[in-house]
Amino acid sequence: MGREFILDFISQSDFEKHVLKTLNKYQEVLKSIDLKKFNSNIIDPIKLLFDKHIYVKSYEEIIALELQRQRDKSNNNSIGYFHQNIFQYIKGCEVPKSGWDIVFKGEKNSYFVELKNKHNTMNSSSSQKTFMKMQNHLLNSKNSKDICALVEVIAKKSANEPWIISLDGQRQTSNERLRRISIDKFYEIITGDKLAFKKLCEQLPKTIEKLLKQNSHLQLQKDSVYNELKKLDKDILTALYKLAFLTYEGF
Repeated sequence: MGREFILDFISQSDFEKHVLKTLNKYQEVLKSIDLKKFNSNIIDPIKLLFDKHIYVKSYEEIIALELQRQRDKSNNNSIGYFHQNIFQYIKGCEVPKSGWDIVFKGEKNSYFVELKNKHNTMNSSSSQKTFMKMQNHLLNSKNSKDICALVEVIAKKSANEPWIISLDGQRQTSNERLRRISIDKFYEIITGDKLAFKKLCEQLPKTIEKLLKQNSHLQLQKDSVYNELKKLDKDILTALYKLAFLTYEGF
């Protein structure tokens, strides 16, 4: 029988504490959504109409999907919290309140990290700003072993390579101390285990299931949107039109 907890670079108590903190960040989106909250930014009934027919869904199903989409906006921040703040529990790492997302002081090098959840979350302007911040740190650092790194959770590929961009149309020369690293390679740098991130991914569902069983408050409440729409009008499409177009001519 395999071990219940398979991570060697973080204690079970710290890992479970961190996962629970992340789950608790979902509390707000687990609350029931009523019609007023559902339409707080004014829904697009035309889009919902197209989606219903293209995806062959009922109105109840398509509204449930829209509710999920609204919740997902907040959930991305919770996942960002998980990926960044887990490092405060790992030896040699700290999560500064400002400046860098993560700092790792290793035996050979110190890493100053900007962490991104996905490779395409930065536009050209923010990429250049981050790149120049790293360049400035390396130019002003008295420690020649400092490395600045853009670390990506969802990278295009597993990699630890120089990060090269174009500034004002000029492609920058390669700098071995300014790097672009996928999250698996970053975990390997920190732990010395090339499978550390894979093990985390294997451990995570077991820990989430365990904690959800122990914390009954972390349950999705029943939404009232569909029933409120039926009260607004027996025809759901008409009810959706009323939400967005009530002041328009003819509605």
